[in-house]
Amino acid sequence: MKGRQIILDHLGTREAAALMVDGQLHDLLIDADAPRPGTIYRARAMKPVKGQGGMFLETPDGNAFLKQVKGIAPGEMLTVQLTGYAEEGKALPVTAKLLFKSRYAIVTPDAPGLNISRQIRDDDRRDALMLIAKDEMAGLEMGLILRSSCEKASDEDIAEDLRAMVDLAQTVLADAGDTPETLTEGDGPHVLAWRDWIEPADVVTEAGSFASHGVLEAIDALKEVHVRLAGGASLYIEPTRALVAVDVNTGADSSFAAGTRANFACAKDLPRQLRLRGLGGQITIDLAPMPKKDRRGFEASLRAALKADGIDTVLAGFTPLGHYELQRKRARLPLAELLTEVTA
Repeated sequence: MKGRQIILDHLGTREAAALMVDGQLHDLLIDADAPRPGTIYRARAMKPVKGQGGMFLETPDGNAFLKQVKGIAPGEMLTVQLTGYAEEGKALPVTAKLLFKSRYAIVTPDAPGLNISRQIRDDDRRDALMLIAKDEMAGLEMGLILRSSCEKASDEDIAEDLRAMVDLAQTVLADAGDTPETLTEGDGPHVLAWRDWIEPADVVTEAGSFASHGVLEAIDALKEVHVRLAGGASLYIEPTRALVAVDVNTGADSSFAAGTRANFACAKDLPRQLRLRGLGGQITIDLAPMPKKDRRGFEASLRAALKADGIDTVLAGFTPLGHYELQRKRARLPLAELLTEVTA
């Protein structure tokens, strides 16, 4: 099926959302038992950890870790936001720089200034959006980013969305107390789909639509370590305790350029595969043989695909053995773990 579809359904009892593009699963969100990223806590400072350059905090969901802190005394109450999922056995990652994010606006209490997405290039539209920002933010000591979704949205919808985020920010910041508390929870899959999947799409909400629209079949394919690529090449994606190993294979193609073609196909599809499988941390790619002169093109192709992916990833580069390494934010829980929770 051609075009974009946003499919809102459930896996078992868990809320889930899928983005299908031309019949291929492009993104997948599944709710989990873990605290959702974006959750805001009032937390109590416990003790600094000098060797790690941060401080442990007490929250209702367990210990959190705040990096790069100065001048905070044990017992002090702080307002912090969950930035991702905790690795097994580690504290929740949080930041003191709060973001109140919706479909059209991001309110930034700690970063003053009015900003408009650079993706909006029409000068007249930028001027109109700046007028909305100035009107709605007048007298407020908060910053604002108007997102790229504002370009084709109505001024009324933008202003209403912005006011809701400002009201939420003011409510959270005014909520003083002397005990750890969850002030607001992060968004679930259905709200995240509305918030972040902003390109035009057909929205499907009927129960059982995952089965009728091919989502369940695509999820089953993600359970396998083997991934078929264009041109007969393939990947094997295998998480280990230390890293995620990716092996690139040329398949039956034994031509001189087979390795280069397979590696470029890997660069194009790997970010999608990592996103759907919820894999992060250290990624090591065992590339197919290719001339060194093609390395720069491979890296440029991978960088472009990762930019569109949206999850923070550092390209560490080639190793002496010719492997390629990435360091990727753990923005999601592993799909295998989520599916285990669904069937438990």
